[in-house]
Order: sequence, then C-alpha cells, then structure tokens
Amino acid sequence: MIVWLNGTHGAGKTTTSALVQQLLPDSRVFDAEKVGETLMDITPGLPWTGNFQDWPPWRPLVVETARHVLDYTGGTLVMPMTVLVEQYWREITTGLARHDIPVRHFVLHADQDTLRERIAGDTVVGPDSPFRLQYLEPYAEAARTWLHAEAEVIDTTRRTPAEAALRIAEAVKG
Repeated sequence: MIVWLNGTHGAGKTTTSALVQQLLPDSRVFDAEKVGETLMDITPGLPWTGNFQDWPPWRPLVVETARHVLDYTGGTLVMPMTVLVEQYWREITTGLARHDIPVRHFVLHADQDTLRERIAGDTVVGPDSPFRLQYLEPYAEAARTWLHAEAEVIDTTRRTPAEAALRIAEAVKG
C-alpha cells in the first residue's frame, strides 16, 4: 500500500512522513521528488517546463519506482509529494491501480497565513523561498476544485507533525 501525503510546501509533509513511517510497521519513506531530481540531472537537460512534474516521464517513473520497491520489500510506502495538477494525480493513481497498489491519500492542510509563516521560518530551504511561495495559490485552487474531495484532509494549522502522523497512522491501521 501507499500512504500518500499531499499538500503544498510548508504543510508538514516531510516531517510528518518520517513520523508516520515510525508508526507503521514495515513501512518506508519514498520521496518522489528524487525521481524528478534524477530527470533534472540528465545532460543535456530536458526541455524546461518550470516543474519536473510537467515532464511526461515523471509520472510513470514514480509509478514504476513505487511498484518495484513494493515488489522488492512489500509493506507500505509513505510518499510525501505535492501533486496539484488533477491530471497528474489521475495518471499516477491509475498507474498504481493497474498494479493493484492501494493508495491512502491524505492532504496536509494549513491556512495561508500559517503556510507563509512556516515557509518564512524554514531554516533548511531558507526563508521566503520564491519557489515554495509560488505554489500557495495553485494549492488553494486545487483544494477548492478537486484535491480536498480526493483525500482525507488533515488540518495541520494547529496540529503538530506528531499529532498529524498519529492521526494518519490510526486511519491507515483502523
């Protein structure tokens, strides 16, 4: 099975995914961003689109990588990855379904002010990351139009990553 943690930058996906992994026996964290980074390392570079998710190979490579890892290890993959384009989400979930891989989709949500505060205070990526800030409105649009209807929404505005992780693990086990 895959436990997919979606949501925009600053919602707590990376931190929460590590905590969820500790709570779910026989689970591993697989960050699909690494697939995008691999594609970004191709030289000469692929035609730049502004986001590696726009490259047609990214979505099937995420599916195939997850499938092969699960075939090899079994268990659960916890995948922290923002996917805000509905068509891309459909491609990924359809691909996983073809391999009979169930997906529990959670969206970590926080209000816009909280997200901006978290992005500004991030000491790893750096404060006020333009890349991260540019996804706040697309996230809000996806949340309004399709994303929240497709997932179990966990509001992290006033919830710690440990509390969010516990809620997710309980839902998956339950």
